[in-house]
Parts: sequence; structure tokens; C-alpha cells
Amino acid sequence: MSLEEAEGGIRAVVLYDGRLLLVPEGDGWGLPSGTPQPAETPQAAAARIVYEVTGYLVDGTEPLGPGEAAETAVVCQLLSESPSDGGRFTPDRGARMEETADTPLPSTVRAYLQGHTPV
Repeated sequence: MSLEEAEGGIRAVVLYDGRLLLVPEGDGWGLPSGTPQPAETPQAAAARIVYEVTGYLVDGTEPLGPGEAAETAVVCQLLSESPSDGGRFTPDRGARMEETADTPLPSTVRAYLQGHTPV
């Protein structure tokens, strides 16, 4: 795992049981995303962002590299099956685990999903 500081935006790729965690984004749905804090690694930023946005605990494990608009996608493992009360988009307010066929995703994420079996 790299200890390099995150730059640009971070998008968290949270897979569980063949589904992807999505949150409201614009007129549709997207990956939980945000901006890293100073000196924060991409993995730590992704874990923090998912928790702040959805209340789910995750472990950021694998950066997929810069994608569109200098954003980095980070694959995260779900550590809790239900969210805490602190997230903006909990399941009753918008976060959902869903199949990804119709969801617009960054090309790095789409390539990862095509090459890996979700856990």
C-alpha cells in the first residue's frame, strides 16, 4: 500500500454481494465522492468519505489510479452491513446498493468491475 498523499477528488468503489454502493449525484446516482484532507492517503480519504456520506464503515484497499478529471477511484471493502446514524445518505435517505449495468461510472471503475468478481 502506498503512503502517497491523495490529490484531486476521490471516488469510493464499495462492492458487496455483487452490488455497488451508490448515492444521489446530480439528477441520478454515483459513487460516494469527496476531497482528501491534507496529507491523507487515497485509501484513508475513501474510507472517511464513505463514512461521512453514508455511515457505512469501509476499508480503502486499492487505488485504481487517476481517472476522469484527475479523480482517483479507490476500491473499498465493506466492514459494516448497516450504516451508523451519522451519514448524509443512509438507505432510508438515498444511499443504496445496486447492480451497476445502467449507472454511469468512470472508465477506471468500469474496467475494474468488468475484470473482477465483486465480493
